[in-house]
Amino acid sequence: MSQLYVGSEVGQLRRVLLNRPERALTHLTPSNCHELLFDDVLAVEAAGEEHDVFANTLRNQDVEVLLLHDLLEETLAVPEAKQWLLDTQISDFRYGPTFANDLRNYLASMDEHHLATVLLGGLAYSELKLKSDSMLPKMHRPLDFVIEPLPNHLFTRDTSCWIYGGVSLNPMMKPARQRETNHLRAIYRWHPVFAGQDFVKYFGNEDLHYDNANIEGGDVLVIGKGAVLIGMSERTTPQGVENLAAKLFANGQATQVIAIELPKHRSCMHLDTVMTHMDIDTFSMYPEIMRNDLPTWRISPKNGSVKVEQVPNFIHAIELALGLDYLKIITTGGDSYEAEREQWNDANNVLTVKPGVVIGYERNVYTNEKYDKAGITVLPIPGNELGRGRGGARCMSCPIERDGL
Repeated sequence: MSQLYVGSEVGQLRRVLLNRPERALTHLTPSNCHELLFDDVLAVEAAGEEHDVFANTLRNQDVEVLLLHDLLEETLAVPEAKQWLLDTQISDFRYGPTFANDLRNYLASMDEHHLATVLLGGLAYSELKLKSDSMLPKMHRPLDFVIEPLPNHLFTRDTSCWIYGGVSLNPMMKPARQRETNHLRAIYRWHPVFAGQDFVKYFGNEDLHYDNANIEGGDVLVIGKGAVLIGMSERTTPQGVENLAAKLFANGQATQVIAIELPKHRSCMHLDTVMTHMDIDTFSMYPEIMRNDLPTWRISPKNGSVKVEQVPNFIHAIELALGLDYLKIITTGGDSYEAEREQWNDANNVLTVKPGVVIGYERNVYTNEKYDKAGITVLPIPGNELGRGRGGARCMSCPIERDGL
């Protein structure tokens, strides 16, 4: 079996992909942050330092940390990969043929490090040292973006997610994030860590418009024993879930998908912001959202297609899938005000490193205390800046290798 395998949410984590926030954050301003899907403007240096603590906490737990900027830079050193990425990200449809051609030539002349920085971090017209006959640059202001920054790349969980012996390259819901997936497509195809390795690309790897079939990794929990739990949030659609399920079954990589319909609002943007798996039989949950009456379906393979049946409740469905008599649920800590604040600051979005050991923001004192009392060890990381992006340790990590249950 290839080392590229994620068999659970709680088995020993071996390798993970992170993205240290750099240039993209310097381009966030109060006037543009909302269209770039950020609620706030972060202090860039401090966010980077907090992220370093996160990465080092993982390394101290014997987890190998891969950084997106490095992987992209190393991928761009492969001429075919560089050509493909420039053609894809700087397409004639996006920029018009004249400007696209000029811009591709301009970017192609950069060294890999600088090019990776620009593709991830964006480029304003004022920074462009380029003469072009195209109408486009003449119709933009100096501070407009030629290439929009990708601050949400910080959340490596969403763009691609490894499920058992393969990966889904997720067609993202929001235009502000759709370019991210192409970076991962190039990395998984050409980077030496992945090229020629034996793994399945379930979904999202074609040059297609996936229409309504959206999926984001924050909604996908590989709960183990052949089961996958997926939240249908504001960013993941039933069409996306059914397509992914069909591909998982066709490749013999999963036996069932449990799909939960979530309320469509920002505080529970993804399932993992309101629920994460912390130990084989233990989940953290925000009870205001994760109520017993959430509509739930079980999807299973049937004659080369899928069978979909509604089930009474998601907790029972998880117990059955994992062969457990009952689940231990730890709810967000504090009184209802504190719980709401801590959920907003990603108290429920923890990253499990091995059974019963999780990484979470130190600021969520009430919830962390509850985890501790329930026998879960919390490795605390600072999140005063990182937390403003509305994502915790699970959002900011894409496991690439993890043991099963």
